[in-house]
Amino acid sequence: GEPIRVLVTGAAGQIAYSLLYSIAKGDVFGKEQPLILVLLDITPMMTVLEGVVMELQDCALPLLKEVIPTDKEEVAFKDLDIAILVGSMPRREGMERKDLLKANVKIFKSQGAALDKYAKKTVKVVVVGNPANTNCLIASKSAPSIPKENFSCLTRLDHNRAKSQIALKLGVTANDVKNVIIWGNHSSTQYPDVNHAKVNVKGKEVGVYEAIKDDSWLKGDFILTVQQRGAAVIKARKLSSAMSAAKAICDHVRDIWFGTPAGEFVSMGVISDGNSYGVPEDLLYSFPVVIKDKTWKFVEGLPINDFSREKMDLTAKELTEEKETAVEFLSSA
Repeated sequence: GEPIRVLVTGAAGQIAYSLLYSIAKGDVFGKEQPLILVLLDITPMMTVLEGVVMELQDCALPLLKEVIPTDKEEVAFKDLDIAILVGSMPRREGMERKDLLKANVKIFKSQGAALDKYAKKTVKVVVVGNPANTNCLIASKSAPSIPKENFSCLTRLDHNRAKSQIALKLGVTANDVKNVIIWGNHSSTQYPDVNHAKVNVKGKEVGVYEAIKDDSWLKGDFILTVQQRGAAVIKARKLSSAMSAAKAICDHVRDIWFGTPAGEFVSMGVISDGNSYGVPEDLLYSFPVVIKDKTWKFVEGLPINDFSREKMDLTAKELTEEKETAVEFLSSA
C-alpha cells in the first residue's frame, strides 16, 4: 500500500524516543502499513535528532520508507495523515501556570495554522504536550478548515493508570478490566470514574464496586493515586513518564485507526460540543468514546451520580478557566 505520513513533534525528546520505535515497527498502524516518519523539533535539537534518525535507520525496519527530520513547519506539516504533537513548553520550576499557557498558546497557534495550511483535511491530530486539553483546543481553533472532531488529546495514560490500579488491587491483569473513564482535564482535577467499569474475576464479569467491596478506597486513594501518578513518577525517576506515555499514545492512535473493541469504550479528550453529560460546549474535555471507521462517538446514557457530578463539574470549571486565559493570549499571540 501507499505509505502514510506520520508527524511526531518534540521528536528529540524522551517520550518520542520510546514512541518512534513502536510506530515504525508496526504496533500502531499494523504490520502491513508502510510509513514515512516526519520528525519535528526546535533548531537547537537538530543534532540530537540526527542521532535519533541514525538509530531508526539502524533498526532496519521494513515498514519505514523514509525519515524526515526538520525544524521547519512547512516541511513537517505537509500532506500529513496523522500528527502526534508531543512537543510543548515544559513547566519550569517557579513558573506560573499562566506563563506556561502563554508559551504554549504561541506554539499551538502556530502548529494549528501550519496544519490548516499544509496537512490533509482528513488529518487526525493527537495532542500530548501539556496542558494537553487546552493546547489541543488552541490548535483546533487555529485550524478552522480541519473538522474539530479530528482533534483529540491524550488521557489514555490516565485511563491505563486507572485500569492498572484496579487490576493490581484485585490481582488480575489490566486486560481483565474495561470501561474505566477519565472525565475532564489531563491534570490533577481529572476524575477517574469506575462506576461503569467491569472486571473479569474467575471468568465472570462484575462491576468494579462489587468486585473490590471497598468504597472508601475507590472514592479516595484510588482517585488520588491516578490523579497524582504523573507527579509520583517524576519524584521517583527525576523525569516524567515516557515509556507509559508512549504506550498510551500507541493505544490512543491505534484505536482511532482501527476502532475500539466491541463492548468497550476508551477515554479521549475531544471537543465537548453536543455531549449529553452537561459539560459546557467548546471545551476539549475527556469523555468515554467508542470509535468506528476512524470516527469517535460519545458513549451515551451512562447514569451520573452526585459524587461523579461534582467531580465532573470541578474539572470542567478548571478547563473553562484555562480556555479563557488561553483565548486571551490567542488574540494577542
